[in-house]
Amino acid sequence: MLYSKTISRKDITYHIGNQSVSQLIDLSDHHKVIEEVQIITRMIFPSFDFQFVAKVFWDVEALFSGEYPGYQACNTEYHDIRHTHQVLLAILRLMHGSFISGIRFNEKEINIGLIGAMMHDTGYIQKSSDKTGTGAKYTLIHIQRSIKFTQKYFAGNAYFEDSLPDFIDILNCTGLTTMAAVIKFSSSNIALIGKMLGTADLLGQMSDRLYLEKLLFLYMEFHESGIKGFTSEFDLLEKTIGFYEMTQKRFVDELGGVNNYAIHHFRERWHIDRDLYAEAINRNIEYLKKLLIDHPDDYLSFLRRAELTRKLKKLR
Repeated sequence: MLYSKTISRKDITYHIGNQSVSQLIDLSDHHKVIEEVQIITRMIFPSFDFQFVAKVFWDVEALFSGEYPGYQACNTEYHDIRHTHQVLLAILRLMHGSFISGIRFNEKEINIGLIGAMMHDTGYIQKSSDKTGTGAKYTLIHIQRSIKFTQKYFAGNAYFEDSLPDFIDILNCTGLTTMAAVIKFSSSNIALIGKMLGTADLLGQMSDRLYLEKLLFLYMEFHESGIKGFTSEFDLLEKTIGFYEMTQKRFVDELGGVNNYAIHHFRERWHIDRDLYAEAINRNIEYLKKLLIDHPDDYLSFLRRAELTRKLKKLR
C-alpha cells in the first residue's frame, strides 16, 4: 500500500483546525519577526526601550548572513537563523505567559532574556580566518563560544557590564545535560529566564514544521563534530523518539515546567486556547513514528518539505 494513502502530515491534526504555531509568523520575513517581538514585549512592558534588542537582532542577522566583520556566514543547516528566531519567539512567548500568570520582569531582565536567545547559537559561526570544515565542528563547545561572543560584543557596555554573569548562566541552560538547580543565578527571575531559554531552545526546534527534514542535517553536524552514538541519518531519526521522551522529562525535572506558560500567551495574543507548541511537537513525533515503521527503506521520499532532502543530497 502506498504510504500517501495511509498517512500524511495533514492527517495528524490534533484538532488544531487551520492554525499551527508555524503559521503565526512568517519566519522568512525577518522584519515580521522583530515586529512580533515588539508587539509581545509591549504586552509585558509597554514602555520598553528596544534600542539594545533591535541592534542585537540586526547584528545577529548580519552575523549569520556573513555580513558581520571578522566572521563567515552560517553554514550549519540545522542551527541556522531560522532556529535562532524560533527560540527568540519561544522565550518571549513564555515570558509573556508568565506575565499573565503574575510574574513581573524589569526592563533589564527582558533584555537579558531576549538577547540571550539571539546569542545562544552564535558559537556555531566561524571566524573569517577559519577555513576548515563548517561551524558544526564546534557543536560540543558552541555554548562556550556563544558566551565568548556575547562577552566580546558587550565589552565596555555600561548597561550590561554587571549582567555578563547572567548571560553566562542562562546560555548554559541550553545545554542538555545542564542542571539548572546547581547554577547560582543572581536572582529568582534570572533563574526563571534561564529555564525559559533552555525550554525555548527545545520548543523552537521540535515544533518547527521542518523539524524532521532538518534532523537529517543535524546528523551531518553531529558527524562532523565527532559526536558518537549515531550510525546514520535513519539511526538519528529512530533515536529522536527517545530524545522526545527525554525532553518531556527535562521540561519538568530540570526546567521547572515553564513550558506550561505558553498556552497563556496563545490565549491572550491569538485567542487560541491551546498549547500550539505541544501540538506541533506531538504532530512531528507521531508522523516520525509512522514513518519509521512503514518506510524504513525509503524514508527520504516522505520528508519533502522545503525541498531540504534535495539540498541534503547535494551536500553528501
